[in-house]
Amino acid sequence: MAEQESTNKPLSVSQAMALAKGALEACTVTLIGEVSEVSNKAGYKAVYFTVKDEGASLPAMMWNNRYAAASVELRVGMLVQLTGRFTLYAAKGRMNFDVFSLSLAGEGDLRQKVANLAKKLQAEGLMDPARKRSIPAYPQAIGLVTSPRGAAVHDVLRTMRRRYPSARILLAGVPVEGSDAPQYLCQALQTVANSGAELVLLVRGGGSFEDLMPFNDENLARTIANLPIPVVTGIGHEPDNSIADMVADLRASTPTAAAEAVTPNSVELSAALAAQMAHINRTLQTRLQQSLARLDTMATRPVLSDPNQLITQQALALDAAFDRLQRAIPANLTRDAYSLQQSSIRLKNLGKTLIKGPNARLATQAARLEDLSPLSILGRGYALAKNKEGKLVSSITAVGEGEALELTVADGLINCTVDSCTYADRELTSWKEDS
Repeated sequence: MAEQESTNKPLSVSQAMALAKGALEACTVTLIGEVSEVSNKAGYKAVYFTVKDEGASLPAMMWNNRYAAASVELRVGMLVQLTGRFTLYAAKGRMNFDVFSLSLAGEGDLRQKVANLAKKLQAEGLMDPARKRSIPAYPQAIGLVTSPRGAAVHDVLRTMRRRYPSARILLAGVPVEGSDAPQYLCQALQTVANSGAELVLLVRGGGSFEDLMPFNDENLARTIANLPIPVVTGIGHEPDNSIADMVADLRASTPTAAAEAVTPNSVELSAALAAQMAHINRTLQTRLQQSLARLDTMATRPVLSDPNQLITQQALALDAAFDRLQRAIPANLTRDAYSLQQSSIRLKNLGKTLIKGPNARLATQAARLEDLSPLSILGRGYALAKNKEGKLVSSITAVGEGEALELTVADGLINCTVDSCTYADRELTSWKEDS
Protein backbone atom coordinates (compact mmCIF):
# COMPACT_ATOMS: atom_id res chain seq x y z
CA MET A 1 0.00 0.00 0.00
CA ALA A 2 2.95 2.31 0.89
CA GLU A 3 4.48 1.46 -2.47
CA GLN A 4 1.29 2.35 -4.25
CA GLU A 5 0.99 5.60 -2.24
CA SER A 6 4.56 6.57 -3.06
CA THR A 7 3.82 5.91 -6.73
CA ASN A 8 0.64 7.84 -6.83
CA LYS A 9 1.73 10.73 -4.59
CA PRO A 10 4.75 12.80 -5.60
CA LEU A 11 7.57 13.21 -2.95
CA SER A 12 9.49 16.29 -2.09
CA VAL A 13 13.17 16.40 -2.81
CA SER A 14 13.96 16.06 0.89
CA GLN A 15 11.63 13.09 1.17
CA ALA A 16 13.19 11.44 -1.83
CA MET A 17 16.71 12.04 -0.50
CA ALA A 18 15.70 10.72 2.92
CA LEU A 19 14.27 7.62 1.31
CA ALA A 20 17.47 7.08 -0.65
CA LYS A 21 19.65 7.80 2.39
CA GLY A 22 17.82 5.20 4.46
CA ALA A 23 18.16 2.61 1.73
CA LEU A 24 21.89 3.29 1.20
CA GLU A 25 22.94 3.40 4.85
CA ALA A 26 21.32 0.03 5.48
CA CYS A 27 23.84 -1.54 3.12
CA THR A 28 27.34 -2.39 4.50
CA VAL A 29 29.88 -3.70 1.97
CA THR A 30 33.57 -4.50 1.61
CA LEU A 31 35.28 -3.40 -1.58
CA ILE A 32 38.74 -3.12 -3.14
CA GLY A 33 39.87 -0.15 -5.17
CA GLU A 34 42.83 1.98 -6.16
CA VAL A 35 43.28 5.34 -4.45
CA SER A 36 43.12 8.13 -7.02
CA GLU A 37 42.78 11.22 -4.78
CA VAL A 38 43.59 11.97 -1.14
CA SER A 39 42.71 15.05 0.94
CA ASN A 40 43.99 14.97 4.50
CA LYS A 41 44.10 18.57 5.66
CA ALA A 42 44.83 19.86 9.13
CA GLY A 43 41.65 20.88 10.93
CA TYR A 44 39.40 18.46 9.03
CA LYS A 45 37.49 15.93 11.09
CA ALA A 46 37.81 13.28 8.39
CA VAL A 47 40.08 12.16 5.56
CA TYR A 48 38.52 12.41 2.10
CA PHE A 49 39.71 10.28 -0.79
CA THR A 50 38.51 8.58 -3.96
CA VAL A 51 38.86 4.94 -4.95
CA LYS A 52 38.39 3.64 -8.46
CA ASP A 53 38.64 0.64 -10.71
CA GLU A 54 38.52 0.34 -14.48
CA GLY A 55 34.81 1.22 -14.75
CA ALA A 56 33.87 3.51 -11.84
CA SER A 57 35.08 5.80 -9.06
CA LEU A 58 33.69 6.29 -5.58
CA PRO A 59 34.20 9.19 -3.18
CA ALA A 60 34.95 8.04 0.35
CA MET A 61 35.54 9.56 3.75
CA MET A 62 36.94 8.21 7.01
CA TRP A 63 36.79 9.86 10.42
CA ASN A 64 40.19 10.77 11.82
CA ASN A 65 40.01 8.41 14.81
CA ARG A 66 39.26 5.45 12.53
CA TYR A 67 42.00 6.52 10.08
CA ALA A 68 44.60 6.72 12.88
CA ALA A 69 43.60 3.28 14.17
CA ALA A 70 44.08 1.75 10.70
CA SER A 71 47.83 2.69 10.67
CA VAL A 72 47.75 3.09 6.90
CA GLU A 73 48.97 6.26 5.21
CA LEU A 74 46.93 6.69 2.05
CA ARG A 75 48.80 7.51 -1.15
CA VAL A 76 47.66 7.82 -4.75
CA GLY A 77 48.04 4.52 -6.58
CA MET A 78 47.69 2.41 -3.46
CA LEU A 79 45.39 -0.62 -3.62
CA VAL A 80 43.17 -0.69 -0.55
CA GLN A 81 40.41 -2.77 0.95
CA LEU A 82 37.55 -0.78 2.54
CA THR A 83 34.63 -1.82 4.71
CA GLY A 84 31.80 0.67 5.24
CA ARG A 85 28.40 1.87 4.11
CA PHE A 86 27.04 4.24 1.51
CA THR A 87 25.77 7.53 2.85
CA LEU A 88 24.04 10.48 1.23
CA TYR A 89 24.67 14.14 2.01
CA ALA A 90 21.16 15.45 1.26
CA ALA A 91 22.05 19.15 1.32
CA LYS A 92 24.37 18.77 -1.65
CA GLY A 93 22.90 15.65 -3.15
CA ARG A 94 26.25 13.86 -2.90
CA MET A 95 26.91 10.26 -2.10
CA ASN A 96 29.94 9.15 -0.06
CA PHE A 97 31.27 5.86 1.18
CA ASP A 98 31.63 6.05 4.95
CA VAL A 99 34.68 3.87 5.71
CA PHE A 100 34.72 1.86 8.94
CA SER A 101 37.99 -0.02 8.39
CA LEU A 102 40.90 0.34 5.98
CA SER A 103 43.73 -2.03 5.03
CA LEU A 104 46.11 -2.50 2.16
CA ALA A 105 45.10 -5.07 -0.40
CA GLY A 106 47.31 -7.55 -2.26
CA GLU A 107 50.88 -6.30 -2.50
CA GLY A 108 49.90 -3.23 -0.57
CA ASP A 109 49.11 -5.35 2.48
CA LEU A 110 52.49 -7.01 2.24
CA ARG A 111 54.18 -3.66 1.92
CA GLN A 112 52.41 -2.43 5.02
CA LYS A 113 53.57 -5.44 7.01
CA VAL A 114 57.11 -4.91 5.79
CA ALA A 115 56.94 -1.23 6.71
CA ASN A 116 55.70 -2.05 10.21
CA LEU A 117 58.50 -4.59 10.70
CA ALA A 118 61.03 -2.07 9.45
CA LYS A 119 59.85 0.45 12.04
CA LYS A 120 60.09 -2.15 14.78
CA LEU A 121 63.63 -3.20 13.88
CA GLN A 122 64.72 0.40 13.43
CA ALA A 123 63.44 1.23 16.91
CA GLU A 124 65.57 -1.64 18.25
CA GLY A 125 68.68 -0.19 16.57
CA LEU A 126 69.25 -2.96 14.02
CA MET A 127 69.46 -0.40 11.21
CA ASP A 128 71.66 2.05 13.10
CA PRO A 129 74.69 2.98 10.92
CA ALA A 130 76.89 2.98 14.03
CA ARG A 131 76.18 -0.75 14.48
CA LYS A 132 77.21 -1.73 10.98
CA ARG A 133 80.61 -3.28 10.40
CA SER A 134 83.24 -2.16 7.90
CA ILE A 135 84.03 -4.29 4.84
CA PRO A 136 87.57 -5.79 4.69
CA ALA A 137 89.64 -4.18 1.97
CA TYR A 138 91.26 -7.39 0.74
CA PRO A 139 89.24 -10.40 1.92
CA GLN A 140 90.74 -13.80 1.19
CA ALA A 141 87.61 -15.88 1.98
CA ILE A 142 84.21 -14.59 0.81
CA GLY A 143 80.94 -16.34 1.61
CA LEU A 144 78.17 -16.44 -0.99
CA VAL A 145 74.56 -17.32 -0.10
CA THR A 146 72.17 -17.57 -3.05
CA SER A 147 70.31 -20.00 -5.26
CA PRO A 148 72.72 -22.44 -6.91
CA ARG A 149 70.66 -22.41 -10.12
CA GLY A 150 69.88 -18.74 -10.62
CA ALA A 151 71.69 -16.19 -12.73
CA ALA A 152 72.92 -14.38 -9.60
CA VAL A 153 75.47 -17.03 -8.65
CA HIS A 154 77.02 -16.94 -12.15
CA ASP A 155 77.12 -13.14 -12.16
CA VAL A 156 78.94 -13.06 -8.82
CA LEU A 157 81.45 -15.81 -9.67
CA ARG A 158 82.20 -14.27 -13.05
CA THR A 159 82.81 -10.87 -11.44
CA MET A 160 85.03 -12.40 -8.77
CA ARG A 161 87.18 -14.23 -11.32
CA ARG A 162 87.60 -11.07 -13.35
CA ARG A 163 88.32 -8.64 -10.53
CA TYR A 164 89.83 -10.63 -7.69
CA PRO A 165 90.76 -14.20 -8.67
CA SER A 166 92.86 -14.81 -5.54
CA ALA A 167 89.81 -14.82 -3.26
CA ARG A 168 88.35 -18.13 -2.06
CA ILE A 169 84.57 -18.41 -2.45
CA LEU A 170 82.51 -20.33 0.15
CA LEU A 171 79.23 -21.01 -1.65
CA ALA A 172 76.06 -22.03 0.20
CA GLY A 173 73.29 -22.80 -2.31
CA VAL A 174 69.78 -22.49 -0.86
CA PRO A 175 66.23 -21.71 -2.01
CA VAL A 176 65.54 -17.98 -2.19
CA GLU A 177 61.76 -18.21 -2.68
CA GLY A 178 58.95 -19.88 -0.78
CA SER A 179 57.84 -20.04 2.82
CA ASP A 180 60.84 -22.13 3.92
CA ALA A 181 63.43 -19.91 2.24
CA PRO A 182 64.11 -17.65 5.30
CA GLN A 183 65.02 -20.68 7.41
CA TYR A 184 67.49 -21.95 4.81
CA LEU A 185 68.97 -18.48 4.33
CA CYS A 186 69.62 -18.15 8.08
CA GLN A 187 71.29 -21.56 8.24
CA ALA A 188 73.45 -20.78 5.21
CA LEU A 189 74.65 -17.47 6.68
CA GLN A 190 75.67 -19.20 9.92
CA THR A 191 77.43 -21.97 7.99
CA VAL A 192 79.64 -19.70 5.87
CA ALA A 193 80.45 -17.56 8.92
CA ASN A 194 81.56 -20.66 10.84
CA SER A 195 83.61 -21.85 7.84
CA GLY A 196 86.07 -18.96 8.01
CA ALA A 197 84.52 -16.40 5.65
CA GLU A 198 85.61 -12.81 6.30
CA LEU A 199 82.36 -11.46 4.86
CA VAL A 200 79.27 -12.89 3.15
CA LEU A 201 77.26 -11.88 0.08
CA LEU A 202 73.48 -12.46 0.28
CA VAL A 203 72.21 -12.11 -3.28
CA ARG A 204 69.43 -13.05 -5.70
CA GLY A 205 68.11 -11.79 -9.03
CA GLY A 206 65.05 -9.62 -9.55
CA GLY A 207 61.44 -10.62 -9.01
CA SER A 208 58.08 -9.40 -7.83
CA PHE A 209 57.56 -7.99 -4.38
CA GLU A 210 55.92 -11.25 -3.32
CA ASP A 211 58.88 -13.27 -4.65
CA LEU A 212 61.26 -11.23 -2.51
CA MET A 213 59.29 -11.62 0.72
CA PRO A 214 61.80 -14.13 2.22
CA PHE A 215 64.26 -11.22 2.42
CA ASN A 216 61.73 -9.32 4.56
CA ASP A 217 61.70 -12.04 7.23
CA GLU A 218 62.27 -10.89 10.81
CA ASN A 219 64.37 -13.90 11.81
CA LEU A 220 66.62 -13.38 8.77
CA ALA A 221 67.06 -9.72 9.71
CA ARG A 222 68.13 -10.64 13.25
CA THR A 223 70.49 -13.32 11.93
CA ILE A 224 72.18 -10.74 9.68
CA ALA A 225 72.50 -8.27 12.54
CA ASN A 226 73.99 -10.85 14.92
CA LEU A 227 76.37 -12.47 12.42
CA PRO A 228 80.04 -12.06 13.48
CA ILE A 229 81.10 -10.98 9.96
CA PRO A 230 79.85 -8.22 7.63
CA VAL A 231 76.90 -8.98 5.34
CA VAL A 232 76.54 -7.40 1.90
CA THR A 233 73.21 -7.73 0.08
CA GLY A 234 72.67 -7.64 -3.65
CA ILE A 235 68.96 -8.21 -4.23
CA GLY A 236 67.98 -7.13 -7.73
CA HIS A 237 64.77 -5.25 -6.99
CA GLU A 238 64.61 -1.51 -7.57
CA PRO A 239 63.57 0.87 -6.22
CA ASP A 240 62.45 -1.02 -3.10
CA ASN A 241 64.70 -1.97 -0.20
CA SER A 242 64.07 -5.23 1.60
CA ILE A 243 64.46 -5.61 5.37
CA ALA A 244 67.65 -7.57 4.68
CA ASP A 245 69.00 -4.56 2.74
CA MET A 246 68.23 -2.23 5.64
CA VAL A 247 69.92 -4.41 8.27
CA ALA A 248 72.92 -5.45 6.14
CA ASP A 249 76.27 -3.75 6.62
CA LEU A 250 76.31 -2.74 2.94
CA ARG A 251 73.53 -2.75 0.34
CA ALA A 252 74.18 -3.11 -3.41
CA SER A 253 71.55 -2.85 -6.12
CA THR A 254 72.40 -6.13 -7.92
CA PRO A 255 74.45 -9.28 -7.31
CA THR A 256 77.13 -8.00 -9.69
CA ALA A 257 77.28 -4.68 -7.86
CA ALA A 258 77.61 -6.56 -4.54
CA ALA A 259 80.57 -8.57 -5.89
CA GLU A 260 82.23 -5.38 -7.15
CA ALA A 261 81.66 -3.64 -3.82
CA VAL A 262 83.68 -6.20 -1.84
CA THR A 263 86.51 -6.91 -4.27
CA PRO A 264 89.32 -4.70 -5.51
CA ASN A 265 89.88 -4.58 -9.26
CA SER A 266 93.03 -6.62 -9.92
CA VAL A 267 94.04 -4.38 -12.83
CA GLU A 268 93.54 -1.23 -10.79
CA LEU A 269 95.24 -2.87 -7.83
CA SER A 270 98.27 -3.78 -9.93
CA ALA A 271 98.45 -0.25 -11.28
CA ALA A 272 98.17 1.18 -7.78
CA LEU A 273 100.91 -1.16 -6.52
CA ALA A 274 103.16 -0.20 -9.41
CA ALA A 275 102.59 3.48 -8.69
CA GLN A 276 103.35 2.93 -5.01
CA MET A 277 106.49 1.00 -5.87
CA ALA A 278 107.67 3.78 -8.16
CA HIS A 279 106.98 6.32 -5.44
CA ILE A 280 108.92 4.25 -2.91
CA ASN A 281 111.85 3.89 -5.31
CA ARG A 282 111.94 7.63 -5.91
CA THR A 283 111.77 8.33 -2.21
CA LEU A 284 114.56 5.87 -1.44
CA GLN A 285 116.74 7.27 -4.21
CA THR A 286 116.25 10.81 -2.91
CA ARG A 287 117.01 9.81 0.68
CA LEU A 288 120.08 7.84 -0.45
CA GLN A 289 121.44 10.79 -2.40
CA GLN A 290 120.85 13.10 0.54
CA SER A 291 122.60 10.69 2.88
CA LEU A 292 125.58 10.37 0.52
CA ALA A 293 125.83 14.15 0.28
CA ARG A 294 125.80 14.51 4.08
CA LEU A 295 128.43 11.75 4.34
CA ASP A 296 130.70 13.50 1.85
CA THR A 297 130.34 16.75 3.79
CA MET A 298 131.20 15.05 7.06
CA ALA A 299 134.21 13.30 5.48
CA THR A 300 135.79 16.67 4.67
CA ARG A 301 135.87 17.76 8.31
CA PRO A 302 139.42 17.91 9.82
CA VAL A 303 138.45 15.80 12.77
CA LEU A 304 137.64 12.88 10.48
CA SER A 305 140.70 13.32 8.26
CA ASP A 306 143.02 13.38 11.36
CA PRO A 307 141.42 11.51 14.29
CA ASN A 308 144.25 12.66 16.64
CA GLN A 309 142.70 16.10 16.64
CA LEU A 310 139.90 14.70 18.77
CA ILE A 311 142.30 14.04 21.69
CA THR A 312 145.07 16.63 21.16
CA GLN A 313 143.96 19.03 23.89
CA GLN A 314 143.21 16.26 26.35
CA ALA A 315 146.59 14.59 25.68
CA LEU A 316 148.48 17.83 26.29
CA ALA A 317 146.62 18.42 29.52
CA LEU A 318 147.37 14.85 30.62
CA ASP A 319 151.09 15.23 29.92
CA ALA A 320 151.23 18.49 31.90
CA ALA A 321 149.47 16.88 34.85
CA PHE A 322 151.85 13.89 34.74
CA ASP A 323 154.85 16.21 34.76
CA ARG A 324 153.52 18.04 37.80
CA LEU A 325 152.98 14.76 39.59
CA GLN A 326 156.52 13.60 38.80
CA ARG A 327 157.94 16.71 40.40
CA ALA A 328 155.55 16.85 43.31
CA ILE A 329 155.71 13.23 44.58
CA PRO A 330 159.44 13.07 45.67
CA ALA A 331 159.29 16.43 47.41
CA ASN A 332 156.11 15.47 49.19
CA LEU A 333 157.63 12.13 50.26
CA THR A 334 160.70 13.81 51.76
CA ARG A 335 158.57 16.35 53.61
CA ASP A 336 156.21 13.66 54.87
CA ALA A 337 159.14 11.44 56.07
CA TYR A 338 160.62 14.27 58.13
CA SER A 339 157.24 15.09 59.59
CA LEU A 340 156.73 11.42 60.48
CA GLN A 341 160.11 11.23 62.23
CA GLN A 342 159.33 14.27 64.33
CA SER A 343 155.95 12.90 65.25
CA SER A 344 157.53 9.59 66.32
CA ILE A 345 159.99 11.38 68.65
CA ARG A 346 157.21 13.39 70.21
CA LEU A 347 155.11 10.29 70.71
CA LYS A 348 157.97 8.46 72.48
CA ASN A 349 158.63 11.31 74.85
CA LEU A 350 154.95 11.70 75.53
CA GLY A 351 154.62 7.94 76.15
CA LYS A 352 157.40 7.96 78.74
CA THR A 353 155.71 10.83 80.54
CA LEU A 354 152.31 9.24 80.43
CA ILE A 355 153.41 5.82 81.86
CA LYS A 356 155.62 7.15 84.70
CA GLY A 357 152.71 7.67 87.14
CA PRO A 358 150.88 4.38 86.29
CA ASN A 359 154.18 2.43 86.75
CA ALA A 360 154.54 3.79 90.29
CA ARG A 361 150.96 2.97 91.16
CA LEU A 362 151.36 -0.49 89.65
CA ALA A 363 154.41 -1.21 91.82
CA THR A 364 152.51 -0.20 94.95
CA GLN A 365 149.55 -2.39 94.06
CA ALA A 366 151.83 -5.31 93.27
CA ALA A 367 153.45 -5.03 96.71
CA ARG A 368 150.07 -5.05 98.39
CA LEU A 369 148.98 -8.07 96.35
CA GLU A 370 152.14 -9.85 97.32
CA ASP A 371 151.39 -9.28 101.00
CA LEU A 372 147.88 -10.61 100.61
CA SER A 373 148.73 -13.52 98.33
CA PRO A 374 148.04 -17.04 99.71
CA LEU A 375 151.36 -18.10 98.27
CA SER A 376 153.15 -15.80 100.64
CA ILE A 377 151.25 -17.35 103.54
CA LEU A 378 152.14 -20.83 102.31
CA GLY A 379 155.76 -19.79 102.16
CA ARG A 380 155.65 -19.13 105.86
CA GLY A 381 154.76 -22.82 106.59
CA TYR A 382 150.99 -22.84 106.18
CA ALA A 383 148.99 -25.31 104.06
CA LEU A 384 145.59 -25.37 102.27
CA ALA A 385 143.44 -28.48 102.71
CA LYS A 386 140.88 -29.55 100.05
CA ASN A 387 138.49 -32.49 100.19
CA LYS A 388 137.82 -34.83 97.29
CA GLU A 389 135.32 -32.32 95.79
CA GLY A 390 138.04 -29.69 95.67
CA LYS A 391 136.48 -27.56 98.43
CA LEU A 392 138.64 -25.89 101.08
CA VAL A 393 138.42 -27.46 104.49
CA SER A 394 138.10 -24.76 107.11
CA SER A 395 136.82 -26.86 110.03
CA ILE A 396 137.28 -30.36 111.42
CA THR A 397 133.53 -30.82 111.12
CA ALA A 398 133.88 -30.79 107.32
CA VAL A 399 135.87 -34.08 107.25
CA GLY A 400 135.71 -37.52 108.75
CA GLU A 401 138.10 -40.29 109.59
CA GLY A 402 139.50 -42.10 106.58
CA GLU A 403 138.60 -39.22 104.21
CA ALA A 404 141.22 -38.31 101.61
CA LEU A 405 142.58 -34.75 101.61
CA GLU A 406 144.87 -32.78 99.34
CA LEU A 407 147.26 -30.36 101.12
CA THR A 408 148.76 -27.47 99.17
CA VAL A 409 152.10 -26.26 100.56
CA ALA A 410 154.53 -23.69 99.22
CA ASP A 411 156.38 -26.06 96.92
CA GLY A 412 153.75 -28.65 95.96
CA LEU A 413 150.81 -30.95 96.86
CA ILE A 414 150.49 -33.58 99.63
CA ASN A 415 147.82 -36.32 99.41
CA CYS A 416 146.88 -37.78 102.78
CA THR A 417 144.11 -39.56 104.76
CA VAL A 418 142.47 -38.35 107.97
CA ASP A 419 143.16 -40.73 110.86
CA SER A 420 141.48 -38.62 113.45
CA CYS A 421 140.20 -35.10 114.05
CA THR A 422 140.90 -33.15 117.23
CA TYR A 423 139.74 -29.80 118.42
CA ALA A 424 142.28 -27.46 119.71
CA ASP A 425 142.00 -28.92 123.25
CA ARG A 426 140.78 -32.61 122.77
CA GLU A 427 140.14 -35.35 120.22
CA LEU A 428 136.99 -35.58 118.21
CA THR A 429 136.16 -39.10 119.50
CA SER A 430 136.07 -37.79 123.00
CA TRP A 431 133.74 -35.01 121.85
CA LYS A 432 131.42 -37.48 120.20
CA GLU A 433 131.22 -39.58 123.44
CA ASP A 434 130.40 -36.51 125.53
CA SER A 435 127.69 -35.47 123.16
